[in-house]
Amino acid sequence: MTSIATFLDRLSRGIDRVLRLVALVGLVLMVAFIALQVVARYGFAAPPAWTEEAARYAMVWVGLLGSSISFRAGFDPKLVNLPAALPRPVLALGAMLRGAAVVVFLGPILFYCFYGPGLNPARSFLARNLYTTAETFDMPTIFVAVTVPIFIIAIFLHGLAHCARGFARPLARTSERPANVSDHA
Repeated sequence: MTSIATFLDRLSRGIDRVLRLVALVGLVLMVAFIALQVVARYGFAAPPAWTEEAARYAMVWVGLLGSSISFRAGFDPKLVNLPAALPRPVLALGAMLRGAAVVVFLGPILFYCFYGPGLNPARSFLARNLYTTAETFDMPTIFVAVTVPIFIIAIFLHGLAHCARGFARPLARTSERPANVSDHA
């Protein structure tokens, strides 16, 4: 179990690094598009129409990828913040409820990214965006819509890695005890 937990944790950490880099690029692009919009509007009185839409799309990427980064770091909103001093079964129950809430909320969204009404993939969220273009420039909106399943899959992976770490910790502690320590102590 420890090797699975280690693998999932490394995978989660690697995906988190990639998503951080993509979110940073999105943030820089968003600021650049907004700055170009402001300079063109107030400096030249001729703002390009595409900058506002491009900044909005970059904001979508930054916001959604930022939510998966926040989830991995533990900065996501929690209804109840359980103290670490509680008994392990209570903490495990809290973690399971948190995981179930994430799956119940994000699972259907992920499902409808790939399947539409009547389980028709052609009517899915991604398929509809494949043929839709942005209003002010020629770009399929699939490049914006694809961030939805990316952030959900990343959150699921981060949650799975967190659960695996939680299950592997007790095994690691018992295997690290010295041989002369009695189980009755």
